[in-house]
Amino acid sequence: MSITGPQARAGRALAELSRDHVAQMADLPVEALRAFEIGKIDPGADARVRLQAALESSGVVFLDEGDEGPGVRLKFNRRDTRSIKRLENEGGAVADDDV
Repeated sequence: MSITGPQARAGRALAELSRDHVAQMADLPVEALRAFEIGKIDPGADARVRLQAALESSGVVFLDEGDEGPGVRLKFNRRDTRSIKRLENEGGAVADDDV
């Protein structure tokens, strides 16, 4: 599935992420992200994949085009996302286990 500019804009809004932050996460120029979101350019397949991965890592889920067209939603609500981020590094350093 290839995301559209409006889906990217909606996903960014749902996750409450700034355009600067998402552009940095996806390794895209901010202006290219803005232009893609409003339909002025297509940044290319590689850039769309990086952008989708960046937004999905923030809890955004992209929906395939179904009866009502493509869509976007959040995987978790805002409270769940904060809890997950808080607990993400609670396990300590990764190491081999003798068990």
